[in-house]
Amino acid sequence: MVPDATTPIAGDGRRTLPPALVALTVVSGFLDAVSYLGLGHVFTANMTGNVVVIGFAAVGTSGFSVVGSLLSLAAFLAGAVLAGRTEARLRGRGRARWVRAVVTAEAVLLAAGTGLAFTCDAATVTDLLIVLMALAMGLRNGTVRKLAVPDLTTTVLTLTLTGLASESSLAGGDNPRAGRRLGSVAAMLAGAAAGATLVNRVGLGWPLLVSTVLVGATALWYRDAGAGTGAGAAAGAS
Repeated sequence: MVPDATTPIAGDGRRTLPPALVALTVVSGFLDAVSYLGLGHVFTANMTGNVVVIGFAAVGTSGFSVVGSLLSLAAFLAGAVLAGRTEARLRGRGRARWVRAVVTAEAVLLAAGTGLAFTCDAATVTDLLIVLMALAMGLRNGTVRKLAVPDLTTTVLTLTLTGLASESSLAGGDNPRAGRRLGSVAAMLAGAAAGATLVNRVGLGWPLLVSTVLVGATALWYRDAGAGTGAGAAAGAS
């Protein structure tokens, strides 16, 4: 059960968690650029996109792969199951240790994908790259959902954008968390643009390497950051 905002957790790292999640949102943009542009129009971070792609491919639309998208979905779900088991095992030891373990595992999976991208022809390892990336993203998403930090799901922006508009001053609201919401959108946009640039110019290895370094640095930085108390409020999912 995700605790409410008043529940103290040892090693919470509350003050550093939102920036860490923003960094991981940048990585999501990189990974979807790699997978969609370089691995056959498959998403490895945005599973809503995969469901849509499967629908396109199922009716014979050219350029889309049912197999690739199904592989991504299956690996993502496996990662989410692993996230649940990891949370059950590590949550009682403090949130900082739990989060570091998950982010470190994501970095290891991305490092494996980076090694493949640099040493193998992408066409021969496409399915394995999809599995590694989607597994990493499922592990992360399952964890982020349990962390429940508002407007920082790291992969999905639909509800973030909805909240930004529906709770804005134009809609009669008071613009709650507008900075965080805009930051999340900007992070995804920046990651996607940078990832697409690298994929188009130098192939898959370098954007995967950048993603691995960003995730690894996030794990190290979060470990060394000052801890606070309290957990995030419940967040929506899309």
